[in-house]
Amino acid sequence: MDVNVFYQTLDDLFMNKELDQVELFLTSSLAQAKEENDYQAYIAIGNEMIGYYRSVSEYEKAYQASEDVLLLMEELKLEDTEHFATVLLNSATAFRAGGRYKDAYEQYARAARIYGELLPPGDHRMAELYSDMSMLLEATGEDERAVSMAKEALSVIRVQEDAGVKEAVALTNLALVEMKCGSMQDAREHLLSAVSVFEAAGSDADAHYSGALAGLGELYFRDGEYEKSLEYYERACTKVKEQYGENRSYAILSGNCAAVCEQLGDAEKQQYYLERAAAAEGKA
Repeated sequence: MDVNVFYQTLDDLFMNKELDQVELFLTSSLAQAKEENDYQAYIAIGNEMIGYYRSVSEYEKAYQASEDVLLLMEELKLEDTEHFATVLLNSATAFRAGGRYKDAYEQYARAARIYGELLPPGDHRMAELYSDMSMLLEATGEDERAVSMAKEALSVIRVQEDAGVKEAVALTNLALVEMKCGSMQDAREHLLSAVSVFEAAGSDADAHYSGALAGLGELYFRDGEYEKSLEYYERACTKVKEQYGENRSYAILSGNCAAVCEQLGDAEKQQYYLERAAAAEGKA
């Protein structure tokens, strides 16, 4: 199997918004790699499946895919490699998204040990690890540690050439946890900077773009700027739907739009978003 062709086809499906074809393509490609005993392709495809299932909130499938790939890599004696750590990182993020925080922490810690032994200081993968651990710490209520870890991620990214969208992602992650700590002005500045970078990237903008938009929606809601809040929440809804369909994130964002509409006194629009949220939650 030509892995480069696989990646190109997968990118094309996302680019063309053919989201209903992604799972079938991934599963059929995995079956082909297994039939051909192409372990390299099997691992690459399995890793993509972990991320895909996480993104559409099908966490049990993500856990199953991660267990499958990690066991295979251990059988192939690859457990001390950078590639194994990368799959661990992806798997841990799925566990974090699904609320299995203990499993997520164990896998992040294992990935950190491997990366620490193999990667040079300032490697971009360390920034990704710091960022993901920051989000886990936030989820478990350790907000101050989460801010510190997010700043570590940003400092690594900023010394890299052409950081671009990666810096925007790091700024978004930092801002979201700053909001939880009450550092609203810092959060506002970081989110506005992130959105500016994402918009400059155009079609190359990261999936985290919607997170920056939603962050501004929340920030403006807290400040009582409801028109701006609705604008950014609606933009976030649009981005999530374009990239992943009406998943759980879309349901949450639609619910947020409804809450803003209530504050604005727009009952008709509030009802519309409540119905969208319910419909999306039913699909998730």
